[in-house]
Amino acid sequence: MPNWRTILGEINQDQALHAAASRSAQDTIRRKYLAKLHQHTGRNVIAYYSGWLSKPDVAQSEITDEDKNGFMMAVHGLDRTKGLDLFIHTPGGSIAATESIVDYLQQMFANDIRAIVPQIAMSAGTMMACSCRSILMATHSNLGPIDPQLRGIPAHGVVQEFKRAYREIKNEPRKIEVWRPILSQYRPTFLSQCENAIKWSDAFVETQLKSVMFAGDSQATKKARKIVKHLTDYRGNRTHNRHISRDECENVGLEIEKIESDPTLQDLILTVHHCYMHALMNTTSFKMIENHTGAALVKKIKQQVVAVPS
Repeated sequence: MPNWRTILGEINQDQALHAAASRSAQDTIRRKYLAKLHQHTGRNVIAYYSGWLSKPDVAQSEITDEDKNGFMMAVHGLDRTKGLDLFIHTPGGSIAATESIVDYLQQMFANDIRAIVPQIAMSAGTMMACSCRSILMATHSNLGPIDPQLRGIPAHGVVQEFKRAYREIKNEPRKIEVWRPILSQYRPTFLSQCENAIKWSDAFVETQLKSVMFAGDSQATKKARKIVKHLTDYRGNRTHNRHISRDECENVGLEIEKIESDPTLQDLILTVHHCYMHALMNTTSFKMIENHTGAALVKKIKQQVVAVPS
């Protein structure tokens, strides 16, 4: 199966052969391998890709409520009895949007969803992966800590900072002058909002793990709480951007499928991933939601949206 360089060569060759046509070589090659993946697994495939790595300053690269329109388009017309393999490549985003999208997909596919993380799914992307019955990962794949962000500020960090301030001021009241300018940056009720966001995300992930990944397991609650505790450990993870390896995910108890166990599947997954990364790096696209039949919603810089029927 093609690697990064051969995929680029195939795209360039197709573009050269059809230079006068309106069709995109990027689309042609990508959809060819999406279809091959579907043929290999017999399952529906939807790819959810953000271009935040190559276009870090583009607004709405994260998970938003608007993304549900893309998922609705991608689900339409599929044989939902075949389940879903969901590619996830995202920096995370809105908890509310994530919860809504997960609920929709679970209803459409009766919880028969496998997450595929070929490179990285962070924050709410991790929450989305934990809502599936298993997660397919490679040796280079990573999830991220579950750490809600409010105005770009980590909620766990705010709570820890307030706790530290309380301890230090209680032990040495004069330190209030040190903490005053720091704490004054936070608006009223902000601490409560952070605490509520943490409780919301923790409860959501625990519920998903118990009802989907560990459905029917007598140890479901124990396993789910262990995983949530590890993924939300602000002190242990140290930073919102920490990359959690496949081995660590497996050791903490997540249902992980190693894509290397099926060489053909591995080649197809990585080829599809290369196709999306080429598209996000070399076009104006910054978010793509697409199924194996070619139905897609593609968001481009300057808010151009292209809907492609199957």
